[in-house]
Amino acid sequence: MNIVVIGSSNTDMIVKVPRIPKPGETILGGSFSTAAGGKGANQAVAAARAGGNVTFIARVGEDMFGEQAVKGFESDGIVVDYITKDKKAPSGIAEIFVADDGENSIAVASGANANLSVEDVLKAKDVIAKADIVIMQLEIPLETIHAAAGLAAENGVKVILNPAPAQPLSDDLLQLVSILTPNETEAELLTGVQVTDIGSAKQAAEKLHAKGISMVIITLGAKGVYASTPEFTGAIPGFKVKALDTTAAGDVFNGALAVVLAGNKSLTDALRFANAAAAISVTKLGAQPSAPDLDSINTFLETNK
Repeated sequence: MNIVVIGSSNTDMIVKVPRIPKPGETILGGSFSTAAGGKGANQAVAAARAGGNVTFIARVGEDMFGEQAVKGFESDGIVVDYITKDKKAPSGIAEIFVADDGENSIAVASGANANLSVEDVLKAKDVIAKADIVIMQLEIPLETIHAAAGLAAENGVKVILNPAPAQPLSDDLLQLVSILTPNETEAELLTGVQVTDIGSAKQAAEKLHAKGISMVIITLGAKGVYASTPEFTGAIPGFKVKALDTTAAGDVFNGALAVVLAGNKSLTDALRFANAAAAISVTKLGAQPSAPDLDSINTFLETNK
């Protein structure tokens, strides 16, 4: 199960607050912590802990945050040969508010992530060509994503694109994607269909199929996921847990999903596995610290049959 993740690496600055502040409002009494984050890094760590052999292609700054990030990846067994240290830009930083109900609000200073280039991807072309799955998100330049997707497609490698943060995408790029994993907001931006239930999720998925994507998986938060493929169409419910912090739940879902799909398991098994990993993650504070290992996921599934 060889997985290549191409994407962002950030250090998260987390403030725990009673509720998300409104514009112009100051809320006192919050607690502060830091954690490793970034959508690409989160997905790489989640996939590695779920049992995948992961190579991460990214950029970090020549600073303390970059050094700490790379050490963390190495401790999870991730191949870091294609992580470039940027001499001009700092490592990415995210400021995160986490409310008592688990909801979050995030602002990102991209730093070195914005410099991840087509050339950086081409340096890893042999690794991409041998991968079972390549997974990407939208915190790096679109031209880099497009180049990587094209390289994977040329070699018959499946591409998972998690279209987050939400932004418009060209049909040329979407035609290179094997599996698209938007949430409700991202699905609406890409299709114009407001996703509020299974019926509207189906409508959005049909529009995405028309753009050439064979597998569409729309994540619905605590409600689970809606999946649409030539072989399977339907909803897979989520697991009921008490949410502490929803940061990175989608990233954990995507990383875990990639591992099971790379192992050629059934889609329903993959979705249930990914739902379990995401459910565990929201019960813990922080992005990468919340990603569960394989034993934890399997134990959770056994307990929640």
